[in-house]
Amino acid sequence: MSQLLGAADLDRLAALLCSGGVVAVPTDTVYGLACHPDDAAAADRILAVKRRPPRMELSLLGATAADVARFGALEGAAARLATAFWPGALSLIIPASRPYHPALPRQGDTIMVRVPDHELLRRLLARTGPVASTSANRHGLPPAATAAEAALELGGELDAILDGGPALGRASTIIDCSVTPPRVLRAGPLGDPELRPYLTK
Repeated sequence: MSQLLGAADLDRLAALLCSGGVVAVPTDTVYGLACHPDDAAAADRILAVKRRPPRMELSLLGATAADVARFGALEGAAARLATAFWPGALSLIIPASRPYHPALPRQGDTIMVRVPDHELLRRLLARTGPVASTSANRHGLPPAATAAEAALELGGELDAILDGGPALGRASTIIDCSVTPPRVLRAGPLGDPELRPYLTK
């Protein structure tokens, strides 16, 4: 069973991530699985834990928009949306910057990025830099909303779980900003009234 860690263990978690570990982390929406974005073997472990098809890619979580912008073009509508809703429950698909990082992207030339509204996670990300991530669940099943749920379903295959309290339990809104006009690909906590002014400029 993986170690259940807390706020006092952030340095330990950072060391795990930077040495090829796979951990579960809290976000404001759901719990996620995370690894270093330059570690392709750790990314493969995440896909194996999820029983996820290899063609599917991981996204990127960062502590700040500036951290995320090192990995992709955060411009135009994406920049406006990030300014308005980050930290928050909004994931943006943007053109990925070269050279591509081994864990992501691995198929196309875009990347999905987010700055989560979870203070404990952002403290961890300030230590590690952005991480490659996906929801903490087996492929096709609901994502974990608590550390206990992540431990019950996936704990035997993870190196550690950061307990950051319960998450909202609803996945983020996804907007594809690599096309014009931007397209909402997944409805989430942010609805049309909030988003419309930023999608029509």
